Amino acid sequence: MFKKTLISLSIALPLLFLGCSSNSDEEESMVASSTFHLVDTNGVDYNVTKEGLNFYVKGHDGKVVMFDIFATWCPPCRAEAPNLSHLQKKYNEEFLILGVTIEDGIANADLDAFKEKYGAEYAIVNSKDNEKLYRAIASATKAGQRFPIPFMVMYKDGQYITHYVGQTPEEMIESDIKKALGK
Repeated sequence: MFKKTLISLSIALPLLFLGCSSNSDEEESMVASSTFHLVDTNGVDYNVTKEGLNFYVKGHDGKVVMFDIFATWCPPCRAEAPNLSHLQKKYNEEFLILGVTIEDGIANADLDAFKEKYGAEYAIVNSKDNEKLYRAIASATKAGQRFPIPFMVMYKDGQYITHYVGQTPEEMIESDIKKALGK
């Protein structure tokens, strides 16, 4: 009797947990391809499409695109802003930085104040899709959902190049930009 109960439990328990899994086929197919509508603080639209592990920014084919996932209260994020601005200016036609804030409900005026104070002269998006995008990027890079910031991820033509966690030397980022551009 005890053996039958033990065998029954050893079969039933794994099935119970499999039945409670949140990863249905439908959810996985939704994750495989998604579109994110982003708007920067100047009102410029950016449409990002995720296909598998790739992220494409419509209208920016051929460019190196960096998603800078940050917060205005984060000291390393503040320190990175002038370096990223310098790279944005230097590689203007070949490089796009999209600052993606993790702060829910932050006003564009607060983001503009951050840009002014810390010299962030690149696009900072503030949209309802921000969280969905940065979570999708974190998942695609296997960074987990509790990643440190700044978290910067670089793509070219939608293909992953590299990512950085924490404050990163400008020279290191520039080296990877040059490699991606074939320079």
